[in-house]
Amino acid sequence: MKNLNQSSSDHLTALTRSQFLNRASLGLGAAGLASLLNEPARGEHSLSEPFAPRSPHLPARVRNIILLSMSGGPSHLDLFDYKPELVRRSGEECPASLMEGKPFAFTGSTARLLGTPQRFRQCGDSGAWMSAAVPHLSTIADELTFVKSLYTDQFNHGPAELLLYTGIPRTAGRPSMGSWVTYGLGSENRNLPGFIVFVSGGSLPSGGKAGWGSGFLPSVYQGVQCRTSGDPVLYLTNPEGMDRSLRRVSLDAINDLNRMQSADLGDPETLTRIAQYEMAFRMQVEVPELMDLRTEPAHVLADYGAEPGAPSFANNCLMARRLVEKGVRLVQLFDWGWDFHGTNPGEDLRDAFVKRCALMDRPVAALITDLRQRGLLNETLVVWMGEFGRTPFREGRTAAGDVLGRDHHPFSNTMFMAGGGMRPGMTFGATDELGFNVVENSVHVHDVQATILHQLGLDHTRLTYHFQGRDFRLTDVHGKVVDSILR
Repeated sequence: MKNLNQSSSDHLTALTRSQFLNRASLGLGAAGLASLLNEPARGEHSLSEPFAPRSPHLPARVRNIILLSMSGGPSHLDLFDYKPELVRRSGEECPASLMEGKPFAFTGSTARLLGTPQRFRQCGDSGAWMSAAVPHLSTIADELTFVKSLYTDQFNHGPAELLLYTGIPRTAGRPSMGSWVTYGLGSENRNLPGFIVFVSGGSLPSGGKAGWGSGFLPSVYQGVQCRTSGDPVLYLTNPEGMDRSLRRVSLDAINDLNRMQSADLGDPETLTRIAQYEMAFRMQVEVPELMDLRTEPAHVLADYGAEPGAPSFANNCLMARRLVEKGVRLVQLFDWGWDFHGTNPGEDLRDAFVKRCALMDRPVAALITDLRQRGLLNETLVVWMGEFGRTPFREGRTAAGDVLGRDHHPFSNTMFMAGGGMRPGMTFGATDELGFNVVENSVHVHDVQATILHQLGLDHTRLTYHFQGRDFRLTDVHGKVVDSILR
């Protein structure tokens, strides 16, 4: 401070404490913005056009991602990971060597093994084992790439979802996967956000809206939540008495004020706000027609099981196809309701589970088939997974009851992918004969994140943002691309 001239010193003295803190924080934001603007690996970001397409680090295998997020943790042992030995030993005590020192949400140190009540058969030329609860997916088994060796570090829903979608389980302040993708690549349609989210099942996912939040990235990169009934986006419609021309005049006036504030304070979020207002204005024209499923042929609606105007996972799957056709970079569908503990008849792994699967099975199979028929599957990666798996034993609270359920299980899980440079008809990795632990080709959730980014042409070690003194990335400090499942 000793080198400041007297006029500068007087100016600082005149600042109130709140003014100083406010301007200091904006200076830190501007410093973070400078690192964003000077990142050479992806080309320059533009505050006025934050979704302008940017070059990837690597040759991209795909242009779009559809993430199908089964919130609650679907039971892989009743869907894709068939264990005859577990069926044979159902009702026996789980070996103590497997239980010792392991954390479970609602089960103690002892439990009884539970073989699947579902029928399994091998499907397609690949011979993939699949449950009778997913008859439509079984018909496209040769399109799917199964990873049966997935594991995570978390055994409760919220932390597990945060780890999967933001890279860290302990806070809601990190950018989500979709935000990282749009920050890294932009979008191919200037009239639509690069990252759009739908929620079905009647509840938000356990990780909350952080699953599509932007964290410390500029807020323009957060996911935009849309609906398939009512206004597709809240407040998208002009209020009564305001037409589009008046909206334009009002927006111009607001933007002028924001530019004046930006010039005075240098806050990067002010320019982000302008970009968001302009995007919303363009969305008013593009979105209503795009979200109107009544324009789809009757046979397509029937294939998905979609009903225009109804809030459903089937409608959301059809919307995902329409959005990637329009160049939306990442579409994420959260479907809540997969937490089958067996504490009530609605969580039983027999009829209730089959009913839950029916809401998912048909539209997901239709989505993959529809993408292939339209020539979009090669450039779109579809990813289906939950935040963790389910135990090969009965959940502790219901071990003696008539309802069958499973506890949370972080040590093994199954996911599948389709399209987007994957090796179709492949099963990668394996669990032990009881489905408890991974015994072959283990895959951590950070490896999944690294692989998804890789398919988009993004190097997960180089897609970083400088914040609070260090470079952050989606995969935190580890993660590797699963090359074996790629073509």
